[in-house]
Amino acid sequence: MTSCNHCKLMLLPEQSDKLQCRYCHLTIKADELSGDYCPECFEIHGEKRNDFEKIAAKEIATARYRCEKCGIMINSE
Repeated sequence: MTSCNHCKLMLLPEQSDKLQCRYCHLTIKADELSGDYCPECFEIHGEKRNDFEKIAAKEIATARYRCEKCGIMINSE
């Protein structure tokens, strides 16, 4: 058990929706794609595959915090 009182908390940004490649299962944000194809499939297999599945962020509105002293993650409910 830690002796930290978690007095210095930092609010973390909300998680956004992501895309997952149906072939290699790489999970990436849409704005991180350099093109319209999976960078992992292109690097490994040399194929420009653009078959992605949307993965929604949690629909429950909870805030996430991280203690700056000990690094523990805390979810509000």
